[in-house]
Amino acid sequence: MNLIQIENLNVCFDSPRGRVRAVSDACLTIKPGETRGIIGESGSGKSVLAKALSGLLNDRADVSFDYFGLDEKSITELTPDERFYQLNKSISIIFQNPSESLNPTLTIGRQLRETIKIYNLKASKDFIKQEALGLLDDVGLGNAESILSLFPHQLSDGVNQRIMIALAIASSPRLLIADEATTNLDMTIQAQILELLNNLSKQRNIAVLTITHDFSILAENTESISVMYCGYIVESGPTEKLLSDPKHPYTRSLINSVPQLGNQSQTHSRLYTLPGSIPAAHQVPVGCPLGPRCPSAGKPCVNVPPSNTIEEQYYRCYFPLNMKPVKPGGNL
Repeated sequence: MNLIQIENLNVCFDSPRGRVRAVSDACLTIKPGETRGIIGESGSGKSVLAKALSGLLNDRADVSFDYFGLDEKSITELTPDERFYQLNKSISIIFQNPSESLNPTLTIGRQLRETIKIYNLKASKDFIKQEALGLLDDVGLGNAESILSLFPHQLSDGVNQRIMIALAIASSPRLLIADEATTNLDMTIQAQILELLNNLSKQRNIAVLTITHDFSILAENTESISVMYCGYIVESGPTEKLLSDPKHPYTRSLINSVPQLGNQSQTHSRLYTLPGSIPAAHQVPVGCPLGPRCPSAGKPCVNVPPSNTIEEQYYRCYFPLNMKPVKPGGNL
């Protein structure tokens, strides 16, 4: 059973330099209670994909897909507003910077009460207060009573991020998206937040989608990973399998850039760096978007790589690592 299933998702924007595609032919499934990661360089389309999944993109975005399923039921034919209503009951997002997400003019208690009331319209004031205290306790804030009267600027970034998580789970979501939710935190607080998300996933059977550019975070905190580059999901698979035997050269380059994971950690040599940088959305190369940077590229890469799946690993590449080249047309 799938909580979320989306096939061939495309997201386009009109820009001063013409129409650009931020997400291309993305296919993604998320099971109930699953912990999945999405990784890629800045500008690879991770956050746009997350907002498209949750219906948060505004009217400037042209969103299309072949199929969109929620709890095994199609919501493909719904209008954007109808789809957002359905998704809003099942998905919550925690954004990167809590200081920009929390209202600086309202106390924490006010913000929690207003959020809880949205999902409990006929609830009493006493119920709402107890629910607010319970949510703060669930995210590891023991001094909940005193926190309710404080403003965000009176609290640390780590505490505010826990409050953001409390607000996110107030709706009892089925999927929690953490969009670079630990990027601005020091390593100790980052580990605590990641442990909290893992505990909430187990206790409440919430699926967690962690978006990051740091493979070391996903190695310890996910069951599966999708790798994005220039709007494409170039590889997906179980975390352990993908880290130990990546098929796509881009995945290998990301792994090798992490001291704890890369091959260079064994030889004490310099960490690997992929040449060049990710192109702007209006300058994506024809064919395989990684082509100009890829050490494995060949003549077939002027065409868009086919999608292939082997033993739960999905990849888009003509020259998969440790495998025979894929012929144009998709045959091994």
